Amino acid sequence: MQKKVIIVGGGTAGWTTAAYLARMLSHGLSGGLDITLVESPEIGIIGVGEGTFPSIRNTFSRIELDEDSLVREASATFKQGIRFVDWRGVADNQGKDYYVHPFQISAQHADFDLLPYRLLGVAGDASWASASTVQPRVIDARHAPKQIGHAGHNGPLTYAYHFDAVELAALLRRRALALGVKRIEDLVQQVTVREDGHIQSLTTRAHGDLEADLYIDCTGFRAELIGKALRVDFRSLRDQLFVNRAVALQVPYDRPDAPIESQTISTAQGAGWTWDIGLSSRRGVGYVYSTDHISDARAEQVLRDYVGFAAASVESRVLNFEPGYRQIQWKNNCVAIGLSAGFIEPLEATGIGFVEIAALLVSNLFPWNGDYEVCAKQFNPFMARRYENVADFIKLHYCLTRREDSDFWRDNVRPASISDGLKERLERWRFRPPSFLDMDPNHDIFTDANWQYVLYGLGYKTDLTAQAGAFRYYDEARARFVEIRRQGDNALSSLPTHRALIEQVRKSGFVRQ
Repeated sequence: MQKKVIIVGGGTAGWTTAAYLARMLSHGLSGGLDITLVESPEIGIIGVGEGTFPSIRNTFSRIELDEDSLVREASATFKQGIRFVDWRGVADNQGKDYYVHPFQISAQHADFDLLPYRLLGVAGDASWASASTVQPRVIDARHAPKQIGHAGHNGPLTYAYHFDAVELAALLRRRALALGVKRIEDLVQQVTVREDGHIQSLTTRAHGDLEADLYIDCTGFRAELIGKALRVDFRSLRDQLFVNRAVALQVPYDRPDAPIESQTISTAQGAGWTWDIGLSSRRGVGYVYSTDHISDARAEQVLRDYVGFAAASVESRVLNFEPGYRQIQWKNNCVAIGLSAGFIEPLEATGIGFVEIAALLVSNLFPWNGDYEVCAKQFNPFMARRYENVADFIKLHYCLTRREDSDFWRDNVRPASISDGLKERLERWRFRPPSFLDMDPNHDIFTDANWQYVLYGLGYKTDLTAQAGAFRYYDEARARFVEIRRQGDNALSSLPTHRALIEQVRKSGFVRQ
């Protein structure tokens, strides 16, 4: 017997969830799901977030959304990491204040870990990211992470995507509809809740009452089902993460053949940070800031000054948010996915990553027998821990700064704004680097490699002096660092420029093997 699912809200969260459940749970079969998505054309989508994390490639592969379509129909480009400019508050030996968080996992020798040798000075002045992987050099040269023959969401270097959020939502909608999902364009006016706390039905303006076995809330920050109807509390993280507003611009290139960055450029500002994302025909830029530390008018002027002349005739969009999450995201027969469940902040582009993991969990925990409470009991702590751990990872970017030029940055290093969990991690790493021992694969989106890139990019000092004599592979490590440099030379000579690959894909598509 089919089970009925109603998803309220479209956008990236709603249509990703719809397509994933349809693909994974035999939508349309007698024993599968009957999925309907209700979205109102009057509400629209936020359409500001334009970045993803590498896990998105697995999700798109599972729903069979190919890269040709992403590039051609969602203006997708390839994202290989993030460049953090002016976050440290101190220049390196070349007078530059930036570091890179690449997506490529550091190259390791079969017999030993390279990181301790870099911390002991074997790699010279090279940053951990540039010493351990070729990707920073590829990013700097604005090259792509793959060639035209590397199809199927695969390539020699790890990557994610940048995209036009509105176009991506439309592409995901087409994919979900092709998988059999039904779409209703209507406005939900009322949510009827039974005495036992389960949702009985949704009343829409044009289609009347709609009923389902499971309701999924993808209504964004409005949280129409989980928040307004079921009154599930929201836990704010403003005491740790101060930014709560963003102003965004869509900026055209100065010429059609302008190079395309294959990284998000994140530049620290007086009360937050700006993002700069390269798509094929434009840049998406924005300023994420704290309203406690700057006025809206001043924030927009800072963003326009950052962009320069090209921003003169471009209209801005404003996004308000509260960093935080709901500790209960599955209540009775309702699951919140996306912004209705929580949002940390745009840094590191984790928003869609939470959608992916929630859709995966629902597909695995689906209450076929009506055992909602059993499923929720596993789902809720799983998701809550992930939000908590991501919040710590994001706070890491702020709390190690040596900037003292504004209250925003001074406030970010106050011990009271740092969670006990993050303090404990930093204490562990005073005399040993982050490792798999510090990570929980069930609750950590980010691996020890991600923590290492940010931790040491910010200049954190791990003192290995007491154990320096216990390391025996100094010569081998030195040779490995040289070999990685040579591999970087090969990558630069073999990988096309980012724009060249994008133009080739738009023209002829990836080569099918």
